[in-house]
Amino acid sequence: MHAGALHGLHLRWRHAAQPEWLLLWGGLAALYVPTLYRLATGVWNRPAQAHGPLILVLSLWLLWRKWPAMRAVATPGRTAAAGWPVLFAAMLLYVVGRSQQILLFEVGSAPLAAAALLLLKQGRRAMLAQWFALAFMAFMVPLPEAVISTLTMPMKMAVSMVTEKILYAAGYPVGRQGVLLQVGPYQLLVADACAGLQTVLTLEAMGLLYLNVVTHAAALRNTVLALLIVPISFFANVTRVTVLALVTYHLGDAAGQGFLHQFAGLVLFFSALLLILAVDAALVTMVAVRARAKLARTEARRA
Repeated sequence: MHAGALHGLHLRWRHAAQPEWLLLWGGLAALYVPTLYRLATGVWNRPAQAHGPLILVLSLWLLWRKWPAMRAVATPGRTAAAGWPVLFAAMLLYVVGRSQQILLFEVGSAPLAAAALLLLKQGRRAMLAQWFALAFMAFMVPLPEAVISTLTMPMKMAVSMVTEKILYAAGYPVGRQGVLLQVGPYQLLVADACAGLQTVLTLEAMGLLYLNVVTHAAALRNTVLALLIVPISFFANVTRVTVLALVTYHLGDAAGQGFLHQFAGLVLFFSALLLILAVDAALVTMVAVRARAKLARTEARRA
């Protein structure tokens, strides 16, 4: 590793390992390690929530990545007044969630607690420097099953409908009844894991992470790409279900439900990544064309 990079890591660790920070990290660990254990032995074992550990690791990496920028704008001697009500709200959510076994409240209190500590210890500007990492943690919060079920059904219907039209246009013998696809002699049920809300949320999180890491000065590009991540996620789900249907039709039901079913998950994220990169490249080109046209108009006026 480059000497400058090693020096930067050393500085980050030194700032993050100061006594007051070690005390705060210890307090957060005492509160949330039992919560993480509950998640790891519970909902994170379900396919729809398997993205939770990845979101946690990426959130911590984002905090670490922005730590020097946060320290540069921090005002340690000036406590942000908003920190105390935010901390009170976080602890209230934690107590209610922990005592009543409501993961939405218990896990949802974590980003609020982190924001409150930054407000109290480093000031408002420092907290704003970490806003994306704190907001990214929200993708780790498990939604209630009732909400997931309500929103997932219309999404599964839409994915099933589009998949049917694609296969029919390609000449395959396909029919559909609700979320049940009939492809030749095989029936495929479009399950929650294939086209559910949590899948879309995971892809949305990855897209926003890409947008944050690959920074660009053009506000139009950032806004349009952020809005397009949702339809990109939808078409990635369509791609996954279409691939599964084709695998089942050509190789049999055992292949569709076996290893290739798991491989279709990679197809989902790979296709979503390709779509994001393609749309981003198109937007960058469009922004560059607009900039050149604007420059040409400016030079024409001067002439």
